[in-house]
Amino acid sequence: MTQEFLTTVFGWMTVLNIAVLLFSTLMILIMLDWIAGIHGRMFQMERADVKKAYFRYLANYKILIIVFCLMPWLALHLA
Repeated sequence: MTQEFLTTVFGWMTVLNIAVLLFSTLMILIMLDWIAGIHGRMFQMERADVKKAYFRYLANYKILIIVFCLMPWLALHLA
């Protein structure tokens, strides 16, 4: 594997994961009450707890994208 290939792979990985993050964020914002009701019933949670879980999910996913996709791409791109 060449450095150019790895740079391309990490670049596309970053783009795809950011697209998934944006899609998830938009769906949560648009359908928050409806989807929180469904997930609350599925997992026997209060809506406030479900909303906190959504926020935690988005925050953790963003951190994982930065650490495992964006930083390796940036390091390879600058090398």
